[in-house]
Amino acid sequence: MTEVADGVLYVGVDDHEVDLFEGQYVVPRGMAYNSYAIVDAKVAVTDTVDRNFGEKWLANIAEALAGRKPDYLVVHHMEPDHAGNIDRFLAAYPDATVVASAMAFKYMEQFFGAAVAPKRQVVKEGDVLDLGKHKLAFVSAPMVHWPEVIVTYDTTDKILFSADGFGKFGALDREDPEGWDCEARRYYIGIVGKFGPQVQALLKKAAGLEIRKILPLHGPIHDTPEMIAHVVKQYDTWSSYAVESPGICIAYTSVYGHTKAAALKLAEILRAKGCPKVAVSDLARDD
Repeated sequence: MTEVADGVLYVGVDDHEVDLFEGQYVVPRGMAYNSYAIVDAKVAVTDTVDRNFGEKWLANIAEALAGRKPDYLVVHHMEPDHAGNIDRFLAAYPDATVVASAMAFKYMEQFFGAAVAPKRQVVKEGDVLDLGKHKLAFVSAPMVHWPEVIVTYDTTDKILFSADGFGKFGALDREDPEGWDCEARRYYIGIVGKFGPQVQALLKKAAGLEIRKILPLHGPIHDTPEMIAHVVKQYDTWSSYAVESPGICIAYTSVYGHTKAAALKLAEILRAKGCPKVAVSDLARDD
């Protein structure tokens, strides 16, 4: 297993079977479902993975823990690509305590039945889970992008477990030649984009933290000051609906070609007037 920080191990999985993430987003490089094990005096696992990969994920946990058993399962987000194996985890580790927000437990009961998670710890903003060296402070992040979401800040190693925030499309074992921005932008706009004010609220909370690593539930870990500053800046731009780069996007559909001709003429006029970038998209054909 990959150690991403002292005592923090990656136990997630890559998905190369999915063709449409959430049934609608094309993911030619697959998808990563990230999960982490924090091995300390107490052991915590953060989030599960998509249900189709439960056996692989549990095997990763067993390998990482080398005979130890988790004391806690921290659930940041109840969407099934992350929470789909809560029941399997508890079948394998029945003595583990599930740590989540009050609303997450309501969802959990709806998904898995009222008897799920007999040992549970409800947390809210400001609560701290003491694992020994690692102290996990919880921050409420409603509507980023479901109402039950929390994120976790490890005050010891200055790690932000950011739930779906700062994620991107693509499996971790497939290099993305376009870098982080392109697929992170498409991921953000499609999944989180309408919740700009809520993202802004979370960014304001994060601004008061010293962050050395960001561990999202999808995509790569951000572990350099330059990359952390970059992804935070991009999220600030996207969530405030500011202009990332100057230009105009013209989107059209055209039954007989006349609207298309008008759209192309408009683009021609804009370019002639010095618009720095004009992008034209046929909504019937473009993703």
